[in-house]
Amino acid sequence: MNKNNEEQRYEIPLFYPYISTRAIKKVERVLKSKWIGQAELVDEFERRFAKRFGFRYCVMTNSGTAALHLAYILSGIKPGDEVISTVLTCSATHHPLLYMGARIKFSDINPNTLNMDDKTVSFAMTNKTKAVVVTHLGGLAVPKLTLPDKITVIEDACQAIGAKTIGWGRFTCFSFQAIKTLTCGDGGMLVCRNKSDYMRARRLRWFAIDRDDKKRKNWQAWTKRGITSDQKEVGYKYQPTDIDAAIALANLEDFDILLEHRALLATRYRERLNAVGGLSLLESGDNANWLFMIKAERRDDLARKLASAGVESNITHIRNDIITVFGGYRQNLPMMNSVEKKYICLPLHHNIGLKEVDYICNIISEGW
Repeated sequence: MNKNNEEQRYEIPLFYPYISTRAIKKVERVLKSKWIGQAELVDEFERRFAKRFGFRYCVMTNSGTAALHLAYILSGIKPGDEVISTVLTCSATHHPLLYMGARIKFSDINPNTLNMDDKTVSFAMTNKTKAVVVTHLGGLAVPKLTLPDKITVIEDACQAIGAKTIGWGRFTCFSFQAIKTLTCGDGGMLVCRNKSDYMRARRLRWFAIDRDDKKRKNWQAWTKRGITSDQKEVGYKYQPTDIDAAIALANLEDFDILLEHRALLATRYRERLNAVGGLSLLESGDNANWLFMIKAERRDDLARKLASAGVESNITHIRNDIITVFGGYRQNLPMMNSVEKKYICLPLHHNIGLKEVDYICNIISEGW
């Protein structure tokens, strides 16, 4: 914050939303139509998303958090069930588990990736473990874990759309929130591995109503003195709208260009910062490059120097164990403890180029 307690405006912001000009035109057509809620464009986006990323059963939702919640429900998680998840992720990964009364057990992280791995998960696992939530933090894909068959894996890929090696869990969840690489303002996608989960997810996202059956019956709720579509379990209002889908469809056309641009910027960062003293890079691996994270000694001094030069930086996510609703105390997680005061994110988005990255790297190379 500046002296006038106003939001600081950076010349190079950390994030910048991408909305194509086609999206604006496509939304205008929706707004002038009869159907502005969930309709044909939602179905079309699900099909195109499935084709582009090689999935079969895709259910669009109104947020990544909603997709995660549905995945947890479909996994059969019940009150008191133990669910392992990384301590370092967006808190949205964990709030739906609290809705359900699950017992979250935080795993430590690999300090070279800031992700969980086989070692950290196996250390956290007990014979009571029901499921493991695997977050691909910042877009860096976690390699497939070696787990007992009885353990359900839910991938939180909300930051990893475009990574090539994700999609090995029973469920994979994506986010189209405002600053994600593919955005529709806010939205999500639940990818299922089998048809029964897929069909149930489609019902659960709209009050547990079979929307396809209702459509076949011309949307009539009552005929011949009987209801046309029953609701046999608790459902949710997690459906997206055709406004969301219109934006998503238009932006999807540019996704490969956006992904390539992010990779270009990330490569330049790595080339320029590789030998800078007091700083270390994370392992690269299969990375969708939503965030570019580094580890720096005296991180806060570096952040202040960047800010004074008009460059926004942030840690973006904090360890979840210290958040009050998740316990509110720093657990004994040695690797998380070792990097807690070091990691920081640098700008990475479509609205900057190599010139801006070089500018940022020059500032960092001067020392802090």
